[in-house]
Amino acid sequence: MIRAYKENDIGILIDIWYKGSLQAHNFIDSGYWESQMEEMRGKYIPMSETHVITNQIKIIGFISMVEDYLAALFIDVAYQNNGAGKELLNFEKEQRNKIQLKVYKENLSAVRFYEKNGFIIKKELTDEQTNKQEYLMEWTKN
Repeated sequence: MIRAYKENDIGILIDIWYKGSLQAHNFIDSGYWESQMEEMRGKYIPMSETHVITNQIKIIGFISMVEDYLAALFIDVAYQNNGAGKELLNFEKEQRNKIQLKVYKENLSAVRFYEKNGFIIKKELTDEQTNKQEYLMEWTKN
């Protein structure tokens, strides 16, 4: 089930985000992700349109959009590769004509996931905070 996030979900979302970030971005020092936790809690999630996906028992992932920009898509590490990410992405695609996102070039599984779901690489950039290469990717409705 997909639903809008509630304020009392924030601790779960931060936990999913943090663990997912460590797993997907092992090429970035873990201290960087720790330093971002309060901004995620106090700024980024509250300023986004965030939806969670549950498995009847608990939240297993979330997606955060800022207008047509996909700011975050994270699935609990224990529930990855079971279609939850695709389900959240399709939920957002139904409501938009275009979605853009940035993904680290070294995060190969995420790059493949987005390509498989109709995103194309528009350009290569350098993330100013981490100095790592990233792709700007875009999906447009046909």
